[in-house]
Amino acid sequence: MIILILSLLIVSLLIALPATWVVLRLSERAGAFDSAPIEGQVKSDHRRIPNTGGIAIALGVLLPMIVAATGFSVLDPDSFPGFLDPIREHLPGLKSMLPLGWTLIACVLGLHVLGLIDDRRPMGPWLKLVIMLVPGIIFAVFFDTRLMTLLDAHIGGTWLSVIITVLWFTAIINAMNFIDNMDGLSGGIALIAGSMLLVATLLNGQWFVAAVCALLVGSVLGFLVFNFPPARIFMGDSGSLIIGLLLAFLTVRTTYTPLDDASGGWYAVLMPVVILAVPLYDFVTITLIRLYQGKSPFVGDTQHFSHRIRDRGLGARSTILVIYALTLATGISGLLMTRAVPWQAIVLGLQVLALLAAIALFEYRSPIRRGDEKDG
Repeated sequence: MIILILSLLIVSLLIALPATWVVLRLSERAGAFDSAPIEGQVKSDHRRIPNTGGIAIALGVLLPMIVAATGFSVLDPDSFPGFLDPIREHLPGLKSMLPLGWTLIACVLGLHVLGLIDDRRPMGPWLKLVIMLVPGIIFAVFFDTRLMTLLDAHIGGTWLSVIITVLWFTAIINAMNFIDNMDGLSGGIALIAGSMLLVATLLNGQWFVAAVCALLVGSVLGFLVFNFPPARIFMGDSGSLIIGLLLAFLTVRTTYTPLDDASGGWYAVLMPVVILAVPLYDFVTITLIRLYQGKSPFVGDTQHFSHRIRDRGLGARSTILVIYALTLATGISGLLMTRAVPWQAIVLGLQVLALLAAIALFEYRSPIRRGDEKDG
């Protein structure tokens, strides 16, 4: 089964890679370039580069999901070719996931269309925010896809976990949208975080969630071939919104403890926060900075974590490689936390906190040298 899941990564890569090239060429001919800044927004370098790469990412994720969901719905298991034999014993469980799968497809498609519209004709931030609340509400209320399920018995019901989950979905969608501000940044972070989640789900035998992880990782990898600096195409909101949605969904659906270990500690529920610590750090700090300056947190500028690191002397590639390394470090800590005993979890938590504190101290104490890169 693991081989089949990993093959989905290759399938999505082989869809997204050529799709990105096709979308790039068509967008150049159609003049579908990155939009100019809206009122109040700051972009330090507005380049004539297509911002339609999210279409390729969406195709890499959605096409295999639609084909698989349709196949499981209508095909007779006896008609499966030989290489699909490992699926037979898991077929009842996979079929039980069909309603969830179709709902995920619909939500991804909905946010993708929202992003496509916003990339061409920017919407107001509050309308987008209201729409972003919808997936979290649907999954938390109708599919019991909640972050704090392990703690429901200790907090007197599910209402608090529903609220936390909706806020989590909205925060991660916005965080991945916010951090899409340099070539290769949002995609690279999604690749690393998705890979960590893929390992966790494969170890725990969560085949449906692992399959979605594999599709996300392969699609983003195919897109990054054209997005790594200097980028030839941007993902736009049509890409960053669905990446945020998928990461939020995957972090909530991933089992935090091994299936054969019912004694897993409650701290394992912090795994998603640890894996996504870097984009969350950017989301929280840029929001606080803008609010302190009396600005809307939803109007873009060049004060993101990536810009603040770059403005202290690093080049564009060095900046994103540093952030990749930080994301990998926190991602590994999050992965290990799922199987840690209490004292190990405390050490891992302290390690991540120390890492973020070191970043904050570096930002606070080091002088700004320059700032000349594009904001997305």
